[in-house]
Amino acid sequence: GRPFSTAGVCTGSPEEDILGNRNMKKDQAGTLGFVPQKDIVYNKLLPYADKLDNESNVILARIKGNLARAVQLRELWPGVLFWTRKLSTYLRLYGRKFSKGDHVLFVKLVYELVTIPKLDISMMQSFARLLINLLKKKELLSRDDLELPWRPLYELYEKILYSKTEHLGLNWFPNSVENVLKTLVKSCRLYFPESATQEMLDEWRPLLCPFDVTMQKAISYFELFLPTIMPPEQHHKGFKLWFDELMGLWVSVQNLPSWEGNLVNLFARLANDNIGYVNWDLYIPKIFTRILRSFNLPVGTSQMVVPRYLTNSYDIGHVVLWISSMLGGPQNQAQIQLNGLFSSIASFYHPSNNGRWLMKLMKLLQRLPASMVRRLHRERYKKPCWITPVPASHRLTDQDITDFVESMKQPVLLAVFSKTGSMDAAQALQNLALMRPELVIPPVLEKTYPAMETLTEPHQLTATLSCMIGMARSLLSGGHHYPEGPAHVLPLLMRALPGVDPNDFSKCMITFQFIATFTTLVPLVDCSSALHEQNDLTEMERELCSASAEFEDFVLQFMDRCFALIDSSTLEQTREETETEKMTHLESLVELGLSSTFSTILTQCSMEIFKVALEKVFNFATTNIFETRVAGRMVADMCRAASKCHPAESLRLFVPHCCNAILHITANEDVLNEEELDKELLWNLQLLSEVTRVDGEKLLPYRTQLVQILQLTLRLRCKQGYSLACNLLHHILRSTALTYPTDYCSVPGGFNRPLNQYLPIKDWGRPGDLWNLQVQWHVPSAEETAFVFYILDLLLQPELRRLQKYAQGEQDMSRDDVLQSLSIVQHCLLGAGCMLPSLDGPPVTGLVHSMVSMEETKLYIGVNYDESRENYREAICKVMRQLLHYILEHSEDDTKSLFAIIKIINDLMHFKGSHKHEFDSRWKSFTLVKKSMENRLHGKKQHIRALLIDRVLLQHEMRTLLVEGCEYKTVHQDLLRDLLRLSTSTYSQVRSKAQSVLFTALGTYNFCCRDITPRVLELLDPTRTDVTQQQFKGALYCLLGNHGGVCMANLHDWDCIALTWPAMVRSGLSPAMSLEKPSIVRLFDDLADKVHRQYETIGIDFTECVLCTSSLMCMCEIENGLALQQAKNLEAVQKYEKLVNDLLECLDDRDLPWKFEHIAIGFLSLLLRDDHPLPAPAVCFFVQSLNHDALIVRKVAISAVAGILKQLKKPRVKVAITPSDISGVVEREDLVAGDRPGNSWLQYHADSLPHTQQDWDIFRFVEKTHWGYYCWPKKLMLYAPYEEQPKDLIPEEMNESEKIIHDHFSDPKFINQLIEFLSLEDRKGKDKFNPRRFCLFKGLFRNYSDAFLPVLKPHMDRLAGDSHESTQRCVAEIIAGLVRGSKHWSFKQVEALWAFLIPLMRTALSNITVETYTDWGTCVATACESRDPRKLSWLLEMLMECPLSGEGGSFVDACHLYVLQGGLAQQEWRVPELLHRLLIYLEPKLTQVYKNVRERIGSVLTYIFMLDVTLPNTLPTKSPHIAEFTERIVSCLKPLLEGEEEIQNHVVEENGVGEQDERTQAIKLLKTVLKWLMASAGRSFTTPVVQQLQLLPLLFKIAPVENDDSYDELKRDAKTCLSLMSQGLLYPEQIPLVLKVLNEIAGSSSWHARFSVLTYLQIMVFYNLFTMLSNEQAVQDVRALVIRLLEDEQLEVREMAATTLSGFLQCNFLTMDVSMQTHFEALCKTRLPKKRKRDLGSVVDTIPSVDLVRRHAGVLGLSACILSSPYDVPTWMPQLLMDLSAHLNDTQPIEMTVKKTLSNFRRTHHDNWLEHKQQFTDDQLVVLTDLLVSPCYYA
Repeated sequence: GRPFSTAGVCTGSPEEDILGNRNMKKDQAGTLGFVPQKDIVYNKLLPYADKLDNESNVILARIKGNLARAVQLRELWPGVLFWTRKLSTYLRLYGRKFSKGDHVLFVKLVYELVTIPKLDISMMQSFARLLINLLKKKELLSRDDLELPWRPLYELYEKILYSKTEHLGLNWFPNSVENVLKTLVKSCRLYFPESATQEMLDEWRPLLCPFDVTMQKAISYFELFLPTIMPPEQHHKGFKLWFDELMGLWVSVQNLPSWEGNLVNLFARLANDNIGYVNWDLYIPKIFTRILRSFNLPVGTSQMVVPRYLTNSYDIGHVVLWISSMLGGPQNQAQIQLNGLFSSIASFYHPSNNGRWLMKLMKLLQRLPASMVRRLHRERYKKPCWITPVPASHRLTDQDITDFVESMKQPVLLAVFSKTGSMDAAQALQNLALMRPELVIPPVLEKTYPAMETLTEPHQLTATLSCMIGMARSLLSGGHHYPEGPAHVLPLLMRALPGVDPNDFSKCMITFQFIATFTTLVPLVDCSSALHEQNDLTEMERELCSASAEFEDFVLQFMDRCFALIDSSTLEQTREETETEKMTHLESLVELGLSSTFSTILTQCSMEIFKVALEKVFNFATTNIFETRVAGRMVADMCRAASKCHPAESLRLFVPHCCNAILHITANEDVLNEEELDKELLWNLQLLSEVTRVDGEKLLPYRTQLVQILQLTLRLRCKQGYSLACNLLHHILRSTALTYPTDYCSVPGGFNRPLNQYLPIKDWGRPGDLWNLQVQWHVPSAEETAFVFYILDLLLQPELRRLQKYAQGEQDMSRDDVLQSLSIVQHCLLGAGCMLPSLDGPPVTGLVHSMVSMEETKLYIGVNYDESRENYREAICKVMRQLLHYILEHSEDDTKSLFAIIKIINDLMHFKGSHKHEFDSRWKSFTLVKKSMENRLHGKKQHIRALLIDRVLLQHEMRTLLVEGCEYKTVHQDLLRDLLRLSTSTYSQVRSKAQSVLFTALGTYNFCCRDITPRVLELLDPTRTDVTQQQFKGALYCLLGNHGGVCMANLHDWDCIALTWPAMVRSGLSPAMSLEKPSIVRLFDDLADKVHRQYETIGIDFTECVLCTSSLMCMCEIENGLALQQAKNLEAVQKYEKLVNDLLECLDDRDLPWKFEHIAIGFLSLLLRDDHPLPAPAVCFFVQSLNHDALIVRKVAISAVAGILKQLKKPRVKVAITPSDISGVVEREDLVAGDRPGNSWLQYHADSLPHTQQDWDIFRFVEKTHWGYYCWPKKLMLYAPYEEQPKDLIPEEMNESEKIIHDHFSDPKFINQLIEFLSLEDRKGKDKFNPRRFCLFKGLFRNYSDAFLPVLKPHMDRLAGDSHESTQRCVAEIIAGLVRGSKHWSFKQVEALWAFLIPLMRTALSNITVETYTDWGTCVATACESRDPRKLSWLLEMLMECPLSGEGGSFVDACHLYVLQGGLAQQEWRVPELLHRLLIYLEPKLTQVYKNVRERIGSVLTYIFMLDVTLPNTLPTKSPHIAEFTERIVSCLKPLLEGEEEIQNHVVEENGVGEQDERTQAIKLLKTVLKWLMASAGRSFTTPVVQQLQLLPLLFKIAPVENDDSYDELKRDAKTCLSLMSQGLLYPEQIPLVLKVLNEIAGSSSWHARFSVLTYLQIMVFYNLFTMLSNEQAVQDVRALVIRLLEDEQLEVREMAATTLSGFLQCNFLTMDVSMQTHFEALCKTRLPKKRKRDLGSVVDTIPSVDLVRRHAGVLGLSACILSSPYDVPTWMPQLLMDLSAHLNDTQPIEMTVKKTLSNFRRTHHDNWLEHKQQFTDDQLVVLTDLLVSPCYYA
């Protein structure tokens, strides 16, 4: 059904709507000559709509013509860039108003532009943004219309995001580039060809090695690129190719590796795009279990959170999408799980809970209903397009929606009052109410009415009102499901009134919002008389009619409240005399709220009510006199609201009254010259100035009076007086000159119609009809235009003359007079600005050469300028410039006048009737209101009428404001130069105001920066002596620019940078520069910082620009374009080199202060690029700077030289290899990953290593670790043999730069100095292994092979022997660089290298210290990264030599293991042989005594077994297996499992000599094993559950029950292990095994173990909730286990069992069924043995009897059931409470349990007791009240 159809307002059927729409399109096609794709519909409602089709056609033709021409001429800059920007603007103005053919061509053209290979990054971004915009509406272009290749995008993305040179500083990318590219791929992926999926899989599958970083890369590529929208017949070429494979991977990994989130996002997108085509049923329990786990909710008391979980979790937006896409379908299994999910987390939403997890849960709540609404809209209301619709079988039925809303109701209602999330809850309710108003609105109303009555809890009121605001439309439109909705409107409105409370700001604001929302939707018309006249009304309609009689009362009461609010906020009451007189921020918000609410109410009133209200407000305003600052503004606002609604009626009252009062007071001549004016005069003036802000034509009858008042008051002496008069002038002009809509009523035509023709109650909640909006526009008539110019001639002309005379020195004026005149000029300009044509004149030429026209586009904005009249804009401009120059010469300290002039200049240039910042804030508030009131379910722009009209007005204003790409004319040049002069003048406030106007202007006119920059730089010129410090500072600020605007210091263009950078450096020599002034120092810091932050590499080379446009032009032009382009490239290179040389020249100057030297070096370092080598002089400079005195310079130099070495790197030859030729094994067709015969040749085999030059040359080394693990790439590229590679460099063959480096590094003196600097400490204790230095050495040894070794060897020997941390770090950096740099050395060189390195490293490693062991770890890891292990055999073998020798004590042993682990971890799966050797070596040593060694061994074991994974399609690893290892260990731990005695940790910390007994050995072993279990808990991909189970009994035996840190290490570790293991993810087949073990342990004799079983069970069940629930047997077993432990003989175990049971009931794991209830009731009836009278002396017998235990078990069971629903009262609860109360006087411990339960029940149900009461009968209530307040309760 359509919305509101029941209310009887539906305008025609939906078909007519669409037809009407189509006919509009047809007519338009006639005028346009094509059918537009989708234009902006609001344009058709503008008053000048008929002119727009021609206008857009002209603009579009220009864009097409010029863009094509620019592309063919290959003029990317400025031609293509300029016209693509114009296209973006066109999209903003007209939407996609072009034919489908043009659309496709635009997309293809811009796609080609984006993917030009060497495109400048900033251009690439601007093209990309345009392309995203062109592809935004995916329904407009189908896959048949458009196909885009995917590879160019992938290459672009790879080049930028995985740039090989960015980290070396050869490329500078902006921060935004990543998001732009991602969005770009998302927009294009719809149009990838059908073969794309397979090609992508071939490309990225080889990267899928789960131990490697490439895994993250591959999965994120899959997530981003894989297309998921395809027609069903192509699915076999789409997701079916990868679904099972990736899903299998996801289901089997654990511990949230970082890429798991990407997989979830991919599946969510797949689910959403293919509802009904993917069968999720198999996976649903697993999916929901993982979603629940990803919230990281705390469970139980002693839970340790695995650190890994905190950082990686799923993106809620995608989780929500996935859930909402799986709902529906025949079984709707997902809904069942969703019920489970919400019932298990519902209690976390209660306001009393708080934690870091709350944010995620709130987001889930807010987004899930929104996602459902989106899906429903798509299935039921959206226009069908080419995208496959959801099949009927899987659409959501009404029942599905009801189930969904029901499942969310409880958590949302709980969250309404939460501390942080009430806004989230309100948004959720808004969407739920769209779907099922009858389910959600009543419970919220039940909370709202009491909240309105309460005085003590204002938070309740704000929370419930914000929910009601969101649900307003659903409440009003009622519909057949919820017809009683509208009846609540009046009671709600009346009860909301007390919220207008002067003492509570937030309450006041939310009340205003609430009233405004409801009144916008409801016509306030008294319809009660219709009851007698019409008899065809339904019951509901009769009720509304009679209720509507209260509207008048409501309006008047509201006004009384407002008057009270105003009375309490007058200045006298709220301020001391001394404070400011302006409004405070809060007051201005209240003023805004008050005026907009009152204006809404009056707009919606019937004429009768309006007249009463008008009378009332008029009396209030005219019988009191208000101060004009606070109260006066509020009253004047209310009066303005009244006169806006019905101008004629209101002006009739106000204008005569105010005019008479003003004339009466000013009749006395002296008043005009008084400094302080009479309050009454000011108030009347203020009132008059506000009530004239109305429809202009209604003002005309009063023009003579108004002009008379203006002439009187504009010349008042008192500033406050003439300011109000200026406002009056501004408002009168504005009202008559502007174009604006005049009515905002919710129904077109208003409510002034007789009731028998029109019954307003039928229009409650009615949306505006976009196709029949009937906007009433105010368009200035000839009479009004004449009136505007009459005022200008009368009032503006004389002021301009006076100012001109003053400026020419012919007449004297005081400063106040000047200011007063300027004020009048400014307000005239603001009032009539839209009538005055823009400044015009000849353009400034010669700034930029282009072969394409650069004309500006003029938009028609509804004003036909009268050319015959004087253009006041030009007149004002002329006078202002004269005046400005006069003031700057004669009285520069008259800052107030200068401020006024700056404002006027700004308006002269930009003001056409509205200001940009006002427009922006209106646009923002429009989107906010739209969001809070929109109907996302039905869509089709069904907003309320006022909002639609507002949007049309915004469209009009946008046209007036769109000024991008204006021509830069000489008029503008003059004004900009004046602004520049002001920006560098004496007073800082003048400077900063002028600068901000200047920056706006710079962004408006094309290329004007090129004209202004040289003028700014003149002031920095060191040769000028006449520059003041203020000018110098002003110039620097001009270069710096403002936030987000143009930054002249860093324009993206060689011409500009080549000027500004050297000038900034040279300014250090300027006499005006002083480093004593901190402000100047800070400015230079900011400038340098901004350049570094914003610099993006500027392109030099644009040759490869080949485009597919038809040749429309003659060949000579095209060739001309080619030649020009080559010239341009050459010119760019010259400019680049010149800039580098200029900077070097500055650096040569001895007098340059050090600060500027550093700035220059910083600039130089930005100029390194990867496509053009750095000029040799700069290379020389950087190499020498390596030994500069200043540390900061050395750091820059190290990075720079590393980058230069990368530029000079010689390319290596690669050849394609077929892996099967080497291995001799032919791979199977299907996917088999892991260690297999086909890739074993990549692994390390000690017996087949190359030992001679010959072997080495024919050996195939594979450097990257991931190749071959998952599958082979289509072409495996390996380095060609040594013979075919380029030879080592010899000095004779080097180019200049290479020679410079060679000479310096061969010079022993240079090296001495360098090493000395490198081995200094930088920051004590903070230094780490420095990757920049490593890159420097790697580059040296890579480019020059071993040329520099002889000079370095002695230093390295010396450093290695010195155990200071900085020297050790230095040698570690060199070694890592050496090993990685020796990648292509010959065998002889490598052998010699290791012969030197191995002894050196032995020495160094024996000197290892606490400070340096991480550096050595990093060194070895870096050296081994991406290297074939067979190349590193020397190193690996050296590290493997008995790491635990014990020679250097336990610390050295631990460090050796750490370093070894660093090396092996980098090698991942390629060294199984070494891992086996290491394990064999470590196993006997597991009984180590030292804690640090134990922990390190634990970590090493984790790495050894990391590769033992069970992933789909993966063969078992050749590395060690956990299962075999565990078996060996369990057999050693046997002695501990057999005995009954407690395991004590009394081992002496000493590796004692002699044999110790088995038991002690076993305890030592256990300690190490625990460290291993803890270390691997968060790291490994798959948990070896089966193996862990063998150790579980032992852990339960040791783990203590209390949380106490005084326990020894062994027990603490055991407890941690249990906690971590219980959180592990279980696969379905493992559940029975775990339960079996737990059952065994529950029968153990130690009650500690039985107690721990329960805590383990709690966490395990919660973290595997849905997987467990899908296994019926498992649920039964758990239930039996808990109920069995309820009858345990140990009290603590019984109580824990009760807690566990209550938790399971609460998260709906177990249900409270009859059998459970009867079981407990039976247990409760167990008879207790009679107490025997004893002698007083005898010992009390302590063992509880079996009967007592059973009876206690029954009571505990009942108690668990009661506590399991803390926030509501299910039907079974009252009876259980009665049963429980019978046991109040039993013996302990029963009595205690009963008391605790009752007090808990009281605590949790106290908040909503009124609701909960209803569940009990009266008799039960009597008993209950008695219980809860009985003396025993306090006992």
